[in-house]
Formats: sequence, C-alpha cells, structure tokens
Amino acid sequence: MAAEIHKSFNVESTLVPEGKGIFDVTKDGELIFSKYQLHRFPETGEVVALIEGCRTHKDL
Repeated sequence: MAAEIHKSFNVESTLVPEGKGIFDVTKDGELIFSKYQLHRFPETGEVVALIEGCRTHKDL
C-alpha cells in the first residue's frame, strides 16, 4: 500500500504501529479508512481512491 500511495501521489506514507490489529488511514488528521469500523482491510486501490476524492469510507 505504501508503494501504491507513493506512486500515485509521490509522497511517503508512515506506518505507526499501534497494536491490537487496528488499521486506520488518516489524511491531514481526518480518518478516511478504518479496518475496525468496516471489519476488513482496504481493497487494492481503495485508499488511493479515498485520498484522491477526499472522501471517507462512510461516503462509499
């Protein structure tokens, strides 16, 4: 996923280990994807689409 984000936006992403199986993606401090809330990992391209559209998973 980091490579996909880098390729799409030419930015580096940061993995912040929190434990407990949580996988959240934030952009500018806003939660845009939450494995905890959706009970699944993002599909290929899903996070990039959310970043591009400035949407959250709630909008899908």
